[in-house]
Amino acid sequence: MDKKIALSMRGVTKRFGNVVANHHVDLDVYQGEILAVLGENGCGKTTLMNMLAGIYFPDEGKIYKDGEEVVIRSPQDAFNLKIGMIHQHFKLVDRFTAAENIVLGTHEKEQYNLKTVNNRVSGIAEKYGFNIDPQKKIYDMSVSEKQTVEILKVLYRGADILILDEPTAVLTPQEIGRLFKVLKSMKEDGKSIIIITHKLNEVLEVSDRVAILRKGEHIATVDTCEATEASLTEMMVGKKVSLNIDRTEPVNPETRLDIRKLNCVNAEGLPVVKDVSFTVNSGEILGIAGIAGSGQRELLEAIAGMQPINSGEIVFINPKKGRPVTFYHKTLKKVKQMAAQNAFHGWNGKPVSFQGLSNGVIRRLVGSGEVLFNEDEIIDLRGRTPLEIRELGIRLSFVPEDRLGMGLVGSMGITDNMMLRSYRKGHVGFVDRKQPRKLAEEIIQELEVNTPGVNTPVRRLSGGNVQKVLLGREIAFAPKVLMAAYPVRGLDINSSYTIYNLLNKQKQNGVAVIFVGEDLDVLLALCDRILVINSGAVTGIVDARTATKEEIGLMMTRTSTVGEEDA
Repeated sequence: MDKKIALSMRGVTKRFGNVVANHHVDLDVYQGEILAVLGENGCGKTTLMNMLAGIYFPDEGKIYKDGEEVVIRSPQDAFNLKIGMIHQHFKLVDRFTAAENIVLGTHEKEQYNLKTVNNRVSGIAEKYGFNIDPQKKIYDMSVSEKQTVEILKVLYRGADILILDEPTAVLTPQEIGRLFKVLKSMKEDGKSIIIITHKLNEVLEVSDRVAILRKGEHIATVDTCEATEASLTEMMVGKKVSLNIDRTEPVNPETRLDIRKLNCVNAEGLPVVKDVSFTVNSGEILGIAGIAGSGQRELLEAIAGMQPINSGEIVFINPKKGRPVTFYHKTLKKVKQMAAQNAFHGWNGKPVSFQGLSNGVIRRLVGSGEVLFNEDEIIDLRGRTPLEIRELGIRLSFVPEDRLGMGLVGSMGITDNMMLRSYRKGHVGFVDRKQPRKLAEEIIQELEVNTPGVNTPVRRLSGGNVQKVLLGREIAFAPKVLMAAYPVRGLDINSSYTIYNLLNKQKQNGVAVIFVGEDLDVLLALCDRILVINSGAVTGIVDARTATKEEIGLMMTRTSTVGEEDA
């Protein structure tokens, strides 16, 4: 028996000025199927789906629902046609309950009765296997619960075609498994589900068919059972791409950062980093895993000097340069007395100084009996601004989560964004543009940045190209420590592996790399150790070579904290 076509797009084209986002796209969605939509960044996936959701209107082409031509000019038109889109960034009112958010904006014939709404929401949730309390406030919910509310919003309005944009981006493996179970239940009920995602393993696990877009055009739609990660990637990119992460063993690792009992609070005075302790070593990649909003951003910003610190220590340790200084287990008081008398000298003959270091730092340094130490080698970063850290000669690079808010200036070209690292070297009224331009050209060539030129505003570039520019600039700084927060979020598979390879090269060059990611498969394949954080506290530190996704997923939801020595 032939499947019934629930939705069709024929010759759909969408332009933004001179940019063609979609070009004569033909696409069919069957009733009772899960269709995955794949493609590189900027290929037009989200634009195409936004036309079904009523956010954009096509310049050319037609859309058919159940065999009849329809016109979708607004999200309300889409809802009337029983089409609902669940966006990656949730649109919920935090102080409302789940049921209040779900019913918000609907037009009931009779006066709203929350008891009736609660019962109806519970009925829909039970039918498809959702676990949700309709009376629970949004601000008390986990990320997966908020996503459940968004899905229930469109089901409450009677949607039979659901579009999900990156639905697993912020979920744990256990939550992803529950979501897939629910989606399959909805499919069996006759719902048509479209998923936009970059995770090929999930595409192969949950979808029935896969539609591939390339440069705004529909390349092919294939049955998932006949596809592989390699074949899908080749269709997306137009050439064969290696999907292997070549993780090497750390060579002569040495501690570069030593973080102890770090505590930070946000603007409202609420704790966001709680007693966090760990070390970062040269020649290794330390991954940080956790549900979104668990303190990852604040932790990295604290190390970079951008987040106020309430208590704790952040110590940067330069590479060893000479012979060790021996302390012979002397007491802290005796060590400080001898240091005041210039009794200790470093590799360069200069007296050792403990100035600016806390007793705790000194105690750890001398407690082993023998430690290399001189006044330039151990630097306490606590309370220092990013500029002060740089002026101390510490090469620390930070690729923030907010690419165009904190990392780059969207209205400026690539050359000018390179100058953000070097403009202070210029004389009064003048800056050197030759070196930044040369660096911009090298990054464009080596990282294959797709841009009209070095002066094109970076906000006009796709997400993948913006990330390449930002990461390339920070790597060009020749850092000793490189911190990257979600560097592949929203990027296609080809751009993602470019970033992974860049981080691996930095590791092989002896750089201490901190990688905050959300894809546990990547964290396990790329990193040497993984620090798991939940609600601002460390819940485990594991060896990435022996850990499992399930083990890390449980740690991501665990509330008890551990120190690195306990992991």
